[in-house]
Amino acid sequence: MAKALVIYYSQTGNTKKMAGSVIEGIKKEGIEALIKDVKDVQVDELLKYDAIVIGSPTYYGTMAAEIKKLLDESVKFHGRLDGKIGAAFASSANVGGGNETTVLDILNALLIHGMIIQGDPQGDHYGAVSIGAPDTRATKQCLRLGSRVAKLIKKCIS
Repeated sequence: MAKALVIYYSQTGNTKKMAGSVIEGIKKEGIEALIKDVKDVQVDELLKYDAIVIGSPTYYGTMAAEIKKLLDESVKFHGRLDGKIGAAFASSANVGGGNETTVLDILNALLIHGMIIQGDPQGDHYGAVSIGAPDTRATKQCLRLGSRVAKLIKKCIS
């Protein structure tokens, strides 16, 4: 059975709430999924999943150091994540706070691994974003991101 891993770092709880909605969207589509704080993720675990979704708060326009550390460690598996599905989401303190640059930085790392990324023509194009605590709009986008990741998993493994 296909499996997805949702990894997050959260200091205030906002990104953790987003991760919960992403995983809910994945599970609603019938895909097995696990949610983990980045501090509890061993880099070799990345090899066990068909999809990896990463969420981070925005710090100075990019991902948290804890997320960057995991991605830096993943270099030892360069080429072995090829063909897996990847996605990202982010939270920031304000509009123009760097959500898109954070999501794109995470996606850049996943693309270098050869992972498959699906954009969204209707919602948050690069990945779900939240300004502060996830409101109704952000929660809906997180659920949508999870659902779209799950549907892409199904397309790729069928």
